[in-house]
Amino acid sequence: MLILFVLLASVGCSSTPAVNETATTKSLTPPPKLQIKPALPLDNGVFDGVYHSWKGTPYRYGGSSKKGIDCSAFVQVGYSSVYQKLLPRTTLELVKKGKQVKRNTAKEGDLVFFRTGRNTRHVGIYLGNSEFLHASQSKGVMISRLDNPYWKRHFWQIRRLNKY
Repeated sequence: MLILFVLLASVGCSSTPAVNETATTKSLTPPPKLQIKPALPLDNGVFDGVYHSWKGTPYRYGGSSKKGIDCSAFVQVGYSSVYQKLLPRTTLELVKKGKQVKRNTAKEGDLVFFRTGRNTRHVGIYLGNSEFLHASQSKGVMISRLDNPYWKRHFWQIRRLNKY
């Protein structure tokens, strides 16, 4: 049991490619618990409502509820809430969407990707001012900075999706 826990904890938000087109199509269908009402911005950012609603929710690999959520499920919920747009469920499916943009041209709502290990990936939502919203393994749903030494070291790319 301990070995299983260590393995799950070490993979983080790792994703594996879809085996076939049917599997990919199925992954685009959200579980009922992901269908939430659109968030309303509380301040100036469109993701403020999402942040305040999910802040502190613990990280749970494979989770997609307030009891625990992983990074890709959180991005899926955030986008569904703000843009009423359904995104793929896994990090590796998400990184295939949209177009890559340079860090200095990133805009609120762009997806930020990190390589956190040999086979692990992490994703968050860019908020502007070098900040991103994500489900952290250590602190749950939170806002972090791209210039944080850990995230700077593991930064991979930023992708812009067609949100409308």
